[in-house]
Amino acid sequence: MPKKYLWFFPVTVLVIAADQLSKIWVRANIEMWRGKIEVISGFFDLVYYVNTGAAFGVMQDEANAMLMFAVFTVFALTLMAGFLKFLPADQGFAAAMMGLITGGAVGNAIDRVMYQGVTDFLRFYTDNADVAVWMRQNLGSAEWPSFNIADSAIVVGVIVFVLQQLFFQDRGQEEADVDELDDVDVEMAVE
Repeated sequence: MPKKYLWFFPVTVLVIAADQLSKIWVRANIEMWRGKIEVISGFFDLVYYVNTGAAFGVMQDEANAMLMFAVFTVFALTLMAGFLKFLPADQGFAAAMMGLITGGAVGNAIDRVMYQGVTDFLRFYTDNADVAVWMRQNLGSAEWPSFNIADSAIVVGVIVFVLQQLFFQDRGQEEADVDELDDVDVEMAVE
């Protein structure tokens, strides 16, 4: 089996499982909108929010939002399938990043279908008065919008995949070309 599939499918399944299991735990153990588990005082809590919109609460409670999310998810999964098909067979790392993106998209899609919104539970913020004032004045809030494992997988997968394709893909090809030249030099020396 090509290396790309050996990386893509397990990473996709792992992300979906971790995302769904963490959300099940949150829904069972934290009161929605009110409850929290303080992990790092003044910086990080586990909470239970439901986002019916997109990232940062965009399109919250819009009438056609579910249809748009379904179309976007199908588009993203089709795009990932196309990338995977044309990805060279030995590209395990790129396939793993695509698995992060795919697993995240599927994890959030499961929530939208089953709960009509996505369970978010990772909350980062600051209680430091000076930092909070500066953040509110310059950024509008002293906390990052809550998110989940699927969101994290998508963001990390997209960023690392794009960086790898832009900056490291050619380097890997150059190294392969140098290895081939070394093999040719050795063969010519033997003859």
